[in-house]
Amino acid sequence: MADNAGTGDAAFDVVVLGGGSGGYACALRAAQLGLTVALVEKGELGGTCLHSGCIPTKALLHAAEVADSSRESEQFGVRSTFEGIDMPAVNAYKDGVVGRLYKGLQGLVKSRKITYIEGMGRLVSPTAVEVDGQRYEGRHVVLATGSTPKSLPGLEIDGQRVLSSDHALRLDSVPASVVVLGGGVIGCEFASVWKSFGAEVTIVEALPHLVPLEDEQASKMLERAFRKRKINFEVGARFAGVESVDNGVRVSLENGKQIEAELLLVAVGRGPVSQELGYEQVGVEMERGFVKVDEHCQTSVATISAVGDLIPTLQLAHVGFGEGILVAERIAGLDPAPIDYDGVPKVTYSEPEVASVGVTEARAREKYGDENVETITYDLAGNGKSQILRTAGFVKLVRQKDGPVVGIHMVGTRVGELVAEAQLIYGWEAYPDDVASLVHAHPTQTEAVGEAHLALAGKPLHAHG
Repeated sequence: MADNAGTGDAAFDVVVLGGGSGGYACALRAAQLGLTVALVEKGELGGTCLHSGCIPTKALLHAAEVADSSRESEQFGVRSTFEGIDMPAVNAYKDGVVGRLYKGLQGLVKSRKITYIEGMGRLVSPTAVEVDGQRYEGRHVVLATGSTPKSLPGLEIDGQRVLSSDHALRLDSVPASVVVLGGGVIGCEFASVWKSFGAEVTIVEALPHLVPLEDEQASKMLERAFRKRKINFEVGARFAGVESVDNGVRVSLENGKQIEAELLLVAVGRGPVSQELGYEQVGVEMERGFVKVDEHCQTSVATISAVGDLIPTLQLAHVGFGEGILVAERIAGLDPAPIDYDGVPKVTYSEPEVASVGVTEARAREKYGDENVETITYDLAGNGKSQILRTAGFVKLVRQKDGPVVGIHMVGTRVGELVAEAQLIYGWEAYPDDVASLVHAHPTQTEAVGEAHLALAGKPLHAHG
C-alpha cells in the first residue's frame, strides 16, 4: 500500500491525521503490527517537537551551557575568553540537529511502507480524511493535529516585538532585554537561554511560583537559582497590557508596575489545533477546543481516536508518543494498559534543571491525608559529582507512610538525566529499602537518588539523620 496515494480513493486500516510525536509514533507502531497506514501531515514530519519545540530549544540550551562554561571557566582553573554569541552560527548548529533527525524520521516512515501524504487534511466522515480533494478511507482514524502557541485576550503576537516561541527560535540576534510572559516550562527555558546569551530577562507569572505544576519546594529552589543568576521575575503578577515604545515594548502589570524591554515573549501555553477540521461535524465530542477521550484515547466516535496535545493530557512530546503507541496497539487488537500520567517524567531544561515523576507533596497530602505522607530532601551539597559540577539543588522524595515512594522531585544541573531511575522507582512502586539496597556508581549524581532513599529508609550515610 506504500504508493497508492493519488490513485483514487484508498482504503487503509489506519489513517493518521498529523505527523508529530503522537501521529508518527502511532503510524510506526501500527505498521510494525502489520496494519496498512496512511499518515497525513500539512507541514513537516516530526511536528512541533522536532521543528519548533523540544529539539531546537534544547539545542539552544546546550549552546547556552557552553556560553556559561566559557564565561565561568576560570573557577575550574581553565583560562578562556568569552567573545560573544554568533546567533546565525548557533541557529546553523540547531538547524543541523533538527535536519539530521528529520532525515532519519523520513527514512523510518518510508522503510515501514507507510503512505505519507503531504497536505492539509480534514475529517469528512467517521472513517475518512480528505486531503486536497482526495479522500482516504480507514477502518480507524487517529486525530493528532497537535497544538499551537496561545496568547491572552487582546494581546496580539506580531512576530516583530511581541513573539511566540516559534518566532523566538528564529531570532538572528540576541535581544538586549526581554520580558517573558509565563513562568512555566517554555518561559523558564527561554529565560535561561537568553540570560546565558547576555540578555536582561524578566519573567512575569500570574501564579504564585515559577514552574507552578512542580512541587513547591522545587519551584522555590529554581527561583533562588534564577535570583542568583540575576534573572528577574514577578510572580503573582497579572499582565495588563503592552505598548510599543521607541526601542521596544512597555509591558504593564495589573499591580501598576511597568517593564520596558526590546521584546516580549508570550509563553502562556499552547492550545489545541482543532478548529475547522471537521471534528464536531462528524460527532467528535470536544471541550474548550480539546478532543475528549477515555483512558484508551478513544473519542466519542467508535472509529476515531485522538492523541497528543489535541487531548487534555500533559502537553509533552513523550506523552503524545506513548499515546500514539497505545492507540496503535489497541487498534491492532492488543490490550495495552492505560497511561499512568502521574508516572510520566517532566523536565524543565533551564539552568538549573527541574525534573520530577509522581505526585507533589501537596497532592500526596490531599490524596492520602497529612498523617500518611512522609518526605525527605537530600541536598546535592553532599553529592560528589554535583560538587564537581558546582551545582546546588536537591532530590526530594514523597512517600505514602509505610508504603511506596509516590513522588520524586529534583533540582540541579543535569538532573533531567536522573529521571529514568526515578520513573522506575515510581512505576514499580518501590519502597525506600528497595532502592537503598542498590549500589549506585560513584561519583555520579545518581548517588543522590540512592542517598535520599537511604535517608528515607532510616539509614542515612551522607546526610544527617
